[in-house]
Amino acid sequence: MDDLNRLLDRAHDLLARLERVLPAVPDETDWNASIAFRWRRRGGEGFAQPVGHPHRILLRDLLGIARQKKLVERNTRQFLAGLPANNVLLTGARGTGKSSLVKALLNRHAGKGLRLIEVEKHDLVDLPDIVEQVYRRPERFLLFCDDLSFEADDPGYKALKVALDGSIAAGSENMLIYATSNRRHLMPEYMEENLETRYAGEEVHPGEAVEEKISLSDRFGLWVHFYPFDQEAYLEIVRHWLLSLKAPASDSEAVRREALQWALARGSRSGRVAWQFARDWAGRQRMEPAAGRDR
Repeated sequence: MDDLNRLLDRAHDLLARLERVLPAVPDETDWNASIAFRWRRRGGEGFAQPVGHPHRILLRDLLGIARQKKLVERNTRQFLAGLPANNVLLTGARGTGKSSLVKALLNRHAGKGLRLIEVEKHDLVDLPDIVEQVYRRPERFLLFCDDLSFEADDPGYKALKVALDGSIAAGSENMLIYATSNRRHLMPEYMEENLETRYAGEEVHPGEAVEEKISLSDRFGLWVHFYPFDQEAYLEIVRHWLLSLKAPASDSEAVRREALQWALARGSRSGRVAWQFARDWAGRQRMEPAAGRDR
């Protein structure tokens, strides 16, 4: 009996050590904890982690993309109403509001049951598991893939194709996929692939490599493209953010001159660059009076 007790004590000690080393099994997701979630993995299992402080950007803060807002919001409203709606691919110039538009739509429609699950591309292989967790839920979910691009051997590539095709293992009536990318076809394109193109009279037949890359983006029902802003649109966005930040001299010639210099240094006139300049200007204008008082 003593030997048995010693053996049991050693077994309990070993289990206690293992529990300290092994990752904890994630708790069941509290879907009421937030309007936004991130898909995470722990202990070999995937789970939706609530985002404590979602980005609170509003649709009215997104200027210069009126057409894009109209298209994507209409599709989202259809989805929330239980009507047919499409998966959406938002592509184009960096910093023009692609991901901000998705976040703003979430904030606009969260009260109607819209929720968002952000998934990294390497976790797209978990799509069937995500669907399994949410398909009985009353909410309507946007599965959000930000800045999406693939190499040919990425495992998430095939998983996404299956989901977009509406496979019984990866589709759900209460989920749509919204993805953003700087690449229209989500994969790098090489000159050698264009050499595969064949011509039959006036008809052009792309090679197999090009067709394969086009086939993924084709599975998104709605394409929305974003373009670089011209100078006046960029300055309008700068003025909007300066007013939002309550910055002094928000419509002065000095602001215009420095905003253009800022964009030139960054090599881009975009909403993101306008927001960054506005924060810099607003901070500097408030700092200078305080510095004067300290002298």
